[in-house]
Amino acid sequence: MASPDLPADLRAALNARLEGLSRSDAAGRAAVISQTYRAGGGSSTIRTETDALAYALARMPATYAAVVASLNALAEIRPDFAPASLLDVGAGPGTATWAASEALSSLQRFTLLDANGALRTLAQGLFRDSTRLHDTAYELGQARTLLAQAEPADLVVASYMIGELGGAEQAALADALWSRTRDTLLVVEPGTPAGYARIIALRARLIAAGAHVAAPCPHDGACPLIAPDWCHFSQRLQRSRAHKQVKGAELPFEDERFAYVALSRAPMMARPSRVLAQPDVGKVEISAKLCTPEGVVVARVPRRAKADYAAARRWRWGDAVDSSSLRRPGESRDP
Repeated sequence: MASPDLPADLRAALNARLEGLSRSDAAGRAAVISQTYRAGGGSSTIRTETDALAYALARMPATYAAVVASLNALAEIRPDFAPASLLDVGAGPGTATWAASEALSSLQRFTLLDANGALRTLAQGLFRDSTRLHDTAYELGQARTLLAQAEPADLVVASYMIGELGGAEQAALADALWSRTRDTLLVVEPGTPAGYARIIALRARLIAAGAHVAAPCPHDGACPLIAPDWCHFSQRLQRSRAHKQVKGAELPFEDERFAYVALSRAPMMARPSRVLAQPDVGKVEISAKLCTPEGVVVARVPRRAKADYAAARRWRWGDAVDSSSLRRPGESRDP
């Protein structure tokens, strides 16, 4: 499994661009950019190389961690998945491309699409000294226009970009993404109720078009969660000194909340259940909220069931687990 922390060559490339950069100026720029994104304004405030670098310092580590976590989950479900080509849509500074290159050694061809020239320039600069990524193709323009011209890829990724669009545009983009997906489409969004809603809408639309869920869901049916609950996950990552300065943070780590779906053209075999929240470990039993092929259940693993209890103690939020032998509430079966 790939590490959620930025790879050494990417850290080195970023650090080389920090010489002479005012951390207070970068923090101010990053705050404005983040506020614009939260308001649904997209990357319109990223106009210069300094803006792009401030954004990358503030958001690249967390976005990278979320995409890596999603790809790791996909690889766990499909260990034979070996895509040769990647299409990164709404690529920004190239975060998802870096993540995919680390998580999937089979990738040989990388194509990126984005409308922001400053982010494209930064991405190309970061790729320059990378052995695997120095020959990437990065097209500048609107996603749907470029998608219509793009070659299909084995893996298509759209990370943290659908929220910049209106509802009708989101549906059209979903269709365009799927039309360029030769094998698997991965979409990652912020782990908010709104981000989850966008994932669920895209998931339902593309299942109706013939897609099959590879991860995180253990089924292709409607999401069984009921509002105000929503499906999201968390990935911890380490903060560098520059990252802490730009974020105005003191903790040496950050927990990125994200929602995702990986959709495949091939139907999946039996899929494991998914841990939807951090399990509650008690003295008598472990209780864990799971999404299973039959729906959402709270599995209870009694301490006396030693093997199951030992396995459940290792469960973490977001893990794929075998829940077939576990007792559900209302069952009287003894281990």
